[in-house]
Amino acid sequence: MKDDYKVTFIRGATTASGNSVEEIEVAVLELIDALISRNNLIKTNLLSITFTATKDLDACFPASIARKCKGLNSVAFLDCQQMYVVNDVDFCIRLMAQVLLPPNHLVKHPYLRGAAKLRSDRC
Repeated sequence: MKDDYKVTFIRGATTASGNSVEEIEVAVLELIDALISRNNLIKTNLLSITFTATKDLDACFPASIARKCKGLNSVAFLDCQQMYVVNDVDFCIRLMAQVLLPPNHLVKHPYLRGAAKLRSDRC
């Protein structure tokens, strides 16, 4: 690890348009792309990503899609089911990424699609 870099956590979320492998794949790839591009991440500085999915998403694991992304083969991925809460956002995929960033780097948490209402202060 570079001495001038620090471990930072970035949160984000999106929604899939439905519960199919294809719909989840589109949402996960869009979320990862936003995570990387908005934060100018070097892929080798992405250490791990924990995904959660609401109980209405069970067609596939978000991590299985992320593992196929070019340049992310050394990233540790984990899937969890999001705690059920009445009136939660439907078809929601959340992530928490552990990354290495230079100090004073402005972190941009990607909240996309229907998940934007979860954190309007970060959109």
